[in-house]
Amino acid sequence: MNELRYDDRVAVITGAGRGLGRSYALLLASRGAKVVVNDNGSAARGDEIVANPAQDVVDEIVAAGGEAIACTESVATPEGAQAIIQCAIDNWGRIDILIHNAGNVRYGTIAELSIDDFNAVTDVHFKGGFYLAKAAMPHMIEGQYGRVVLTTSCSGLYGSQTTVNYGMSKAGLMGLNNVIALEGGEHGIRSNTIVPAAVTRMADGLDTSAYPPMEPELVAPMVAWLCHESCTLSGEHLVAAAGRMARAFTTESKGVFHSSWSIEQVAEEIDAIRDPSEQWTFPPYPSGMADHLGKSFEWAFKGEE
Repeated sequence: MNELRYDDRVAVITGAGRGLGRSYALLLASRGAKVVVNDNGSAARGDEIVANPAQDVVDEIVAAGGEAIACTESVATPEGAQAIIQCAIDNWGRIDILIHNAGNVRYGTIAELSIDDFNAVTDVHFKGGFYLAKAAMPHMIEGQYGRVVLTTSCSGLYGSQTTVNYGMSKAGLMGLNNVIALEGGEHGIRSNTIVPAAVTRMADGLDTSAYPPMEPELVAPMVAWLCHESCTLSGEHLVAAAGRMARAFTTESKGVFHSSWSIEQVAEEIDAIRDPSEQWTFPPYPSGMADHLGKSFEWAFKGEE
């Protein structure tokens, strides 16, 4: 297979100063992409600026013969996100690729988590994703091309205790991804999420001693492929964890139809309602919601089986 390259493509990568984002930036730059390396240098909690890793990554890319520029704006405000996208426009006149990888973490149970800590995380992960998409989409629509990768998590798929702010944000990004795919489809814009697992500073404080090798470089090839012009997937969720790559998706049981229900009927038939022996999967793009409703409507119009 010929080498997949990104010559003349412009990529914006948030949280690209360390860990996963850094690995994405280095890989894309090595294949010809021009990269806006965005990282505000904050600590893992997002409450203190501790370094300027974005420039370090830019220096590494330039030393290897690539082209990149650092941007230290925060994704957590509309103005910051706009400035990040504008950095690409001002320097190279376009944006082809958007990878939202910036993140922070603040722990606490639902009962104990402060509102400030809730907002601090949702502002970066969830709202930041929307702010970036809102700023980037007009340029991508004008160019009739775009590749978007949003970072979700197994916490978004399945939940995790003491990180409700993080899990809610990651689940919300899956919803954002679906809408970008739908709205961008006719404009050559493809959007997918990555469900990564890697040992980075976000894992600080966790016991990872029994983990297999989980370097960011094991995730980067999937993200890079989702950003390539040959990738036609959209509205999907791709997993990259410890060398395993897979697809995650929403599946419904066939369920049970009656023209009317009582509470008691639901109780009596709940096992049949939940029976997974026959399942339906409706990819969000291009027509998942219509397909979902269509199955229910079809059954309702034809009545009892």
